[in-house]
Amino acid sequence: MELYGYPLKAKFNQPRPPPPKVLSATNVAAGYKNRIPFHPSESFNMPWMPNSYYKAAALNPTLSPLTESFPGLPPTKMIPFISERPSGVFTRHTLDDWHRSNMTNYKESETTRHNAERLRADLTRTIKDVYQQAKRTQGESTKNLGERINDIEYWKSELCIELDAMIRETNSLMDMQKRLERALADTEGPFQVAHKCLLNREKRMGIDLVNDDVEKQLVTEIKIIRSCRERLQQCLDTVNAQIMCNKEARQELEKDLADKQLGHHIDNKCYQLKNTSRGIHFFKGVERMDATVSVPETWARFTDNNIFRSQSARAASAKLRASTESLLMGTADEMWRQFSKVNDAFTSRITEIANAKSKIQTHLAKTRQEIFQLETKIQVIQKTIRDKEVQLKVAQTRLDERSRRPNVELCRDAAQLRLVQEVNEINETLRNLHQCLRASEDMLQMLVRSKGVLEHDLVVKNNSLFIDQERCMGMRKSYPSTVQILGYV
Repeated sequence: MELYGYPLKAKFNQPRPPPPKVLSATNVAAGYKNRIPFHPSESFNMPWMPNSYYKAAALNPTLSPLTESFPGLPPTKMIPFISERPSGVFTRHTLDDWHRSNMTNYKESETTRHNAERLRADLTRTIKDVYQQAKRTQGESTKNLGERINDIEYWKSELCIELDAMIRETNSLMDMQKRLERALADTEGPFQVAHKCLLNREKRMGIDLVNDDVEKQLVTEIKIIRSCRERLQQCLDTVNAQIMCNKEARQELEKDLADKQLGHHIDNKCYQLKNTSRGIHFFKGVERMDATVSVPETWARFTDNNIFRSQSARAASAKLRASTESLLMGTADEMWRQFSKVNDAFTSRITEIANAKSKIQTHLAKTRQEIFQLETKIQVIQKTIRDKEVQLKVAQTRLDERSRRPNVELCRDAAQLRLVQEVNEINETLRNLHQCLRASEDMLQMLVRSKGVLEHDLVVKNNSLFIDQERCMGMRKSYPSTVQILGYV
């Protein structure tokens, strides 16, 4: 075996030498009879190494037994045996000790080299594994970023399609809103004329003060026009509310789309980053900061909910446009037929009072409905609070029971963490529910007060409407055409 890294090329190919033979007591005594006793004071004056040096390259060590011939040393360089030593020379160790020391050093060196080789092999494998793990991890991260970019592009396309459709539908509904406003405004003239005609007929005297067919038709016309205006106003309020709903859905889509575009830009930039890219830095502790607010399921569900909300709003808007078109046609035809029977219309004051009355009735009905729904919701919240309190008792009881586990069984395991998290979540939920309950009760009181105000105002408006119907009437002079009533001009 060649040993690299050393100046000497030693070959250990011979068998291990046998242990030295133990000399008898007589031989030991004979061998040491000419030796000079060792005196510590003299050892400091002796040289550390002998005066005669031998070249290490000339020595070819072997594992054969040491003899007088010593075959490992050439005959020309054989050291002569000195039977008697000068009085100033003292040998500390025997030659066997010297050879054993060398063999021990060789073995230690070989063992150390073997351990170093194993360490180097382990380091090589470790470095290779580190590089492979880093490459595999970075590849998986890049793959996940690519999949994330594909998901964002898909939802971006869906959002763009839905946003275009919502814009078109909102524009169509706003056109219908303008038609409703013009149609509602064009009924003001006939309403004023009908009341003026009815007021003039009240000035009749004698036998002419009869309840004839003209007066009945005027009263009928007032009722018809009022009913048409109420339906148009209700439809207009519904259209306005639907437009607001469409705008809210559109804003959500635009905001979601803007977020998707920014997220796509950032993820695409991260996807293109490599180990050789410019602009990469250390951000110490960034992996310990978790600023995320969603998971892939909630992220996709959020956009899907926005799209579903927009689709629902579009469907309701299209249905509302169809019903509004039918309402416009029906009210125009009904009012025109009544105009053929009588030549009267309502006054401006009656129009305003009737409009206010219809609004109050609408708001009062909605307020009553909202009070009922809010009372029902308060009961649901109270039941939910009770249910959550029971669930909190269960979680806290579990934690209390688990705190009695002995010794090392008091493990902070996944169950313990989840129970603590469950208690915190339930407490947070209960706080939110109590806040919702207080807000609902406050809102209920406000709705009750609003209901009283509306009922009082409705009584006042009915009285004013009665007075205006009896006293504010005039002769009809003109009537808008059907095209004007339908709102096409």
